[in-house]
Amino acid sequence: MRHATLVARLSSIRPFESPRADLEQVPTPPEIGAALLESALSAGDLEDRTVLDLGTGTGVLAIGAALLGAKSVVGIDIDPSALARAREEATRLGVRVRFVESAIGAWSSNADTILMNPPFGAQRRGADRPFWDRAFALAGRAIYAFALADSRTFIARRALVANAYVESVRPVPWELVRMFPHHRRARVPIPVDLWVIRTENQP
Repeated sequence: MRHATLVARLSSIRPFESPRADLEQVPTPPEIGAALLESALSAGDLEDRTVLDLGTGTGVLAIGAALLGAKSVVGIDIDPSALARAREEATRLGVRVRFVESAIGAWSSNADTILMNPPFGAQRRGADRPFWDRAFALAGRAIYAFALADSRTFIARRALVANAYVESVRPVPWELVRMFPHHRRARVPIPVDLWVIRTENQP
């Protein structure tokens, strides 16, 4: 699939109807989501692989993985309204994704590849920790995820403990759009990294 086509399809996915600040329900920007998905595809971590999207929200990464040929895709989220929208969007775009309502810590089925845009911890410090714990526990091949730049030390240390190899960390151009009452500006750039972590075949 061409990059422009992937971005257009991700852009068509409707965002949260009533986003929750306590869950930091910030949508994944289509261009940045496409960059993550294309990185996974080029590395052989999507096509014909099992994929798990932790904190799927309205399903941008999960649906994108299905569009790019994943063998099976599961999207996990605690918010039933977000999952309802994700199911609608997957049906509209003609892909099969299993969306499941579950707390992150309660999910125990693994997958070849973990995708995630977890909470960044802006509202509740450490909100991203359970997501990373599950990702390291469940990823058979690799983790592709977004995180605030100031989480680099934590994630690198967590990877070391998990005997995983950090393949790459690169900044991505991310703008937080005004969504919640406490947001005062229309757009705010925030320092976000795209992580690629290999959980098998470490050098």
